Amino acid sequence: MIDYKSIAARLDKLNEYVKFLKSYQKVSLIQFKKDYTIQGAVCRYFQLAVECVTDIGELLISSLGLRKPKNAKEVIIILGENKIISSVFAKRFAPVAGFRNILVHEYLEIDFKKVYKYLKESLKDFDFYAKCIAKYIKSKR
Repeated sequence: MIDYKSIAARLDKLNEYVKFLKSYQKVSLIQFKKDYTIQGAVCRYFQLAVECVTDIGELLISSLGLRKPKNAKEVIIILGENKIISSVFAKRFAPVAGFRNILVHEYLEIDFKKVYKYLKESLKDFDFYAKCIAKYIKSKR
């Protein structure tokens, strides 16, 4: 049985974190590279957004009895394989899990230029993911 309440709570948080990230899109690359507070906030909100993505995926995978993912990237791939999100989108979006790992585990060498590029170019993917999940959940209720 799908835990709709838990998924809805995580979708709300995902939307909140993406909203916070969008508020930093106005910052120039020069300002971003110089301002450690902005860097920290953006990295943390990206981490939390990706955590929401994978948590939602894991909740769905578990409740639907789908194959167990080996890693966070595979969570997204499995959602695509099972038509919860489009498989083309899943393949393109799945590397976001690796980005989260860089932020968390490889913090000594974070490429802030790459973080800035994600900030400017990838927030729409989080929005699209949330819409796909919401649509799927609505179809199951």
